[in-house]
Amino acid sequence: MTREKQVWTVHTLVKISVLGVISFVLTFFKTPVWFTLPFLKLDIADVPSLLGAFAMGPVTGIWVPLIKNLLNVVVEGTVTNGIGELTNFLVGSVMAYTAGWVYKRNRTFKGALLGLGLGVISMTVFATLNNHFVMFPLYGKVFGIDRDTLVSLASAGNGLVADYTALLLFSIVPFNLLKGLAASVVAVLVYKRLSPVLKG
Repeated sequence: MTREKQVWTVHTLVKISVLGVISFVLTFFKTPVWFTLPFLKLDIADVPSLLGAFAMGPVTGIWVPLIKNLLNVVVEGTVTNGIGELTNFLVGSVMAYTAGWVYKRNRTFKGALLGLGLGVISMTVFATLNNHFVMFPLYGKVFGIDRDTLVSLASAGNGLVADYTALLLFSIVPFNLLKGLAASVVAVLVYKRLSPVLKG
């Protein structure tokens, strides 16, 4: 009994690690979007976190982005003193954990869609509040980038960004909604095929 539980634990850790590595690889495939800050790039690196949260429970949705961001720091280094990686970890964890938590209580296709929808919304709300109260002020202290500079960077591609509030509403909010939606669509398309492997 004890031996079987130990083997299962090691097997699960291996799967989580593999998902973390895949997530890290996906971070190399980024695309800029015109309506937000130039250092925010769109990717689908949150897909492995969602797959793991659905197949192995919501806590997996925290471990996968943690591995991804640790690998990013170790392999590529950080140009933001860890601020960008911390933000990415927190935002991705909120979405994957929420989606996994809902799906765990309703293991149906509708439950998956509901979980993903709530995950995207919770991620967007968290990211917006986190940027407003924590990350943007932290960027200001570390790099000397004030609010006006951030507004100018975003307004260069998005005419709706006229002040700091508009930056949050018309840049940060739509970026996270789009990123969450993209990851959710891909997760829905591939989960059925991969779930036997992830659960096996």
